[in-house]
Parts: sequence; structure tokens; C-alpha cells
Amino acid sequence: MTSIIERTFSIVDKKPLFIPFIAAGDPSLKATVSIAKALQESGADMIELGVPYSDPLADGPTIQKASLRALKNGITLDDILETSVHMRMAGVTIPIILFTYYNPVLQYGIRRLFERFESSGIDGIIIPDLPIEENEEVKTWADHTGKPLISLIAPNSSERIERIASQADGFIYCVSSLGVTGERKKLHPQIHSFLQEVKQHARVPVAVGFGISSPEQVAELAPHSDGIIVGSAIVRIIEKNEETLLDPETRHLALAEIKTFVKHLYSGVL
Repeated sequence: MTSIIERTFSIVDKKPLFIPFIAAGDPSLKATVSIAKALQESGADMIELGVPYSDPLADGPTIQKASLRALKNGITLDDILETSVHMRMAGVTIPIILFTYYNPVLQYGIRRLFERFESSGIDGIIIPDLPIEENEEVKTWADHTGKPLISLIAPNSSERIERIASQADGFIYCVSSLGVTGERKKLHPQIHSFLQEVKQHARVPVAVGFGISSPEQVAELAPHSDGIIVGSAIVRIIEKNEETLLDPETRHLALAEIKTFVKHLYSGVL
């Protein structure tokens, strides 16, 4: 059965799809719901909903700080799943993908988590620190529930690209550069050939993320990818507007700034 994530790539009449990342609970869970709705209104085709974690190995300073802000609020995985419900109630209809490290999944319970996905409106999951060699139990439950485990491939994965691509579901998340997340002025010099190699082996769409923050980068990657993932650049705007977002009376001002940024980011391809 084809997942809603894969179907979205086939039915949306634009390329590449826009897939923003936000940290759940930054700066509050109510603000997260409003931000998700604003991103959808700005043209987001899916949303990565990040689970705050105290030791985020792949995250750069901007997202690390976002996680810490959320953790100070005592955010739990149950809170985030409930927030996804509120996102649906607020009118968010695009796929929601949970982005989490493996430890919270293990602590929560793999079966329990996947069984909660249906009632909470989660459509898939990304676990960046779970290698393909150790993902059998998670992959089994992902297949059983139809909520894809989305695979990551990095530029230094050349010997494993075919193997990872052969079992990928939803889409393949191509990491645009080595290291952690964060805005970068320049893309990896071999990014085009890397994406081309992944596409040769892929049976699902290919999206690219990590460090994408400018209209020029989006325009450069658009012909080579099915989706563009943007995280730190959006999270930085959220950080800048923390107090504005926390106040329901002023929240609309920060949401307008986020919408303006997204429109600017995609100005070269829309």
C-alpha cells in the first residue's frame, strides 16, 4: 500500500516539494500548532515535527537551542503526539512526519509509538541515529502500520546507497553535507552527482536537507530533487520571535514573518 507521503509527491503539482522542520514545543506547544498551520498556508507540502532531545547528534546549534527551549517546558513524547492531534484539529491536512532520535522511541516503546500514530495523525517517522543494520524492529512496525520509516543517506554513504535505497519508504532523505544541521553559504561541491546516484537506485522520491537556507540554494537543487527540507533557517526565525510567539495577541506578527521568509525562499522555483 502506497503511503500518504509517497502519494503527496505524486499529486502535488509543483517540484520540489517544500518540507519544513520545526521543533515541537518551541517556544510552546500552542505556538507549534500555529506555526504548522502558517507553514501549510505558506505552501508547505509536509512537516517534520521534531522531538526535543538532550543529546542531538546530528543537530547544529540552532536546533539544539530549540530543543533545550522545549525541554525546559517539560515537553514529553505524549505531549507531542497530542499536539499533532491539535494540529489536525486546527486544519493541518498535509503529512506530519515525526523526527526523533532512537532513545525516545526505545523509552516510549516501539509498538506503543506506532500504534499511537493513527490516532495522533502522524504519517511517518525519521530516526537519524538508527542505522539500517539495526532498524529491523522499527521497520517491521512501520510496514505493519503503513507509517513509513524514512531513510537518510549522507554523501559518505556511497558503499551503502543501493542497500539503503532498496528498503526506503516514503522518501529518501539525502543529507546535503557532512556534519550537523545548520545554515550554510555553500552546498557540498558533489551534491548534484550525489543526488543523481541516489536517484539511480531509489524506488521512492528523493528529498534533500541540511543547511539549505537561501532561494539560490533551493533553485540550484530543484532540478535534482523531489523535495527540499528546511530546518535551521525557520527555527532561527522562531528563536528570534520567541516572545512574540508566546503571546497570543502578537503571535500573528511572527507567523507573518515566517510566511514572508518561505515565500522568499521559494521565489526562484514557484
